[in-house]
Amino acid sequence: MDLSARLVAPMSPSRTADGGCAAPDPLVILILGPTGSGKTALSLALGEQFNGEIVSCDSVAVYRGMDLGTAKPTAEERARLPHHLIDVANPDQPFTAGEYSRLARQALRDITARKRLPIVTGGTGLYLRALTDGLFAGPARQQDLRDHLKRSHERHSGAWLHRLLTRLDAATAARIHSNDTPKLIRAIEVCVAARQPMSQVMARNPLTGYRLLRIGLNPSRQQLYERLNERCAAIFNAGLVDETRALLARYGAVTALDSLGYRQSLAVLNGGSTLEAAIAAAQQGHRNYAKRQLTWFRREPDVHWAAAFGNDAYAQQRATELVQGAFRGSVGQPVK
Repeated sequence: MDLSARLVAPMSPSRTADGGCAAPDPLVILILGPTGSGKTALSLALGEQFNGEIVSCDSVAVYRGMDLGTAKPTAEERARLPHHLIDVANPDQPFTAGEYSRLARQALRDITARKRLPIVTGGTGLYLRALTDGLFAGPARQQDLRDHLKRSHERHSGAWLHRLLTRLDAATAARIHSNDTPKLIRAIEVCVAARQPMSQVMARNPLTGYRLLRIGLNPSRQQLYERLNERCAAIFNAGLVDETRALLARYGAVTALDSLGYRQSLAVLNGGSTLEAAIAAAQQGHRNYAKRQLTWFRREPDVHWAAAFGNDAYAQQRATELVQGAFRGSVGQPVK
């Protein structure tokens, strides 16, 4: 069996009721881990070894022009393998987890049709959950309600939106960080429009027809934080404030600029922070984000963890063995 065939088939296909061989489900690799853990390096190594294509799973990398702050794969890295779901929207265009799921599922279909291996790579847990489990599309945006919630948020303390959502839907509030204003507003909007908690009206539309192999990266916390501090400082030194200035001039103060790094750069541009203070705040923000990501990903089922960075020889060897095992049909969970 050649490599292309192995990408879409385990070595021992299941059998139909009449004793024939059923068409096996194609394999999809999911590379999970906190920001800075080396997911891009691992995805490229696996993709080049197993004839793969990369599907980004990053809620900010979808936006054009937001390059430095998202640590997108470089032009050289993207030239090594096809990449999907990067630079698919302008920063002033709303882009939801549901939209991500639709586009990512189409990418999986296209990649497997070419008999190549899809490798979903990124750290946005909600987008990954939308892809694998499906999300309720929700009611249409209600701009008047959104504007009212934003004004109320500005008048009250920082946790006001989270307290309001807790009263409307405690289960959903428990899954959203108190500082994540866009998600809080959307959840409240859904609760009000549906006249019931969002957690009750969400209808799952799970991904079917694939075998999923989840590989997680969990390097030592101290080493991860050191790498995040260094990377964050390097991004600012490479011109993040200038990139933010250009985005602000073109699109205005859009919601996308409230993401890590850009938020602190806006503070510099607005005179509310020095560059040094902005870097320190962004470094702390990335460390906090990494902790939240690990908490989220530990709830994912059947993750094969490697206590290393994605560019470490151990992690790459471990991942290679897991993918080979999936081709043999001994690793990888079917989606029912």
